[in-house]
Amino acid sequence: QVQLVESGGGLVQAGGSLRLSCTASVSIFTFNAMAWYRQAPGKQRELVAGDSTKGRFTISRDSASNTLYLQMNSLKPEDTAVYYCNAQFINPYKSYWGKGTLVTVSS
Repeated sequence: QVQLVESGGGLVQAGGSLRLSCTASVSIFTFNAMAWYRQAPGKQRELVAGDSTKGRFTISRDSASNTLYLQMNSLKPEDTAVYYCNAQFINPYKSYWGKGTLVTVSS
């Protein structure tokens, strides 16, 4: 059974940085795709960063620890949300989610 566990959330001031971690119970290179999503109160879950994402948010991997990272820079109050890690197999299709980690950005 695949499990994803996010960590690293917390309170940060606007303009600051934070790095989130997503540790998988299997090798992260077995997945066809991994990405980070977020969901703010009252809003739909949205994609934050995938492999091709550039800008304030970028992802990286560490194979030794089976961990996917999300580096978040120049944070804004509107970045406040619960951040989720997602991993997918394509054929057959399966999608896995972690339970999320809360990021709060104060102004």
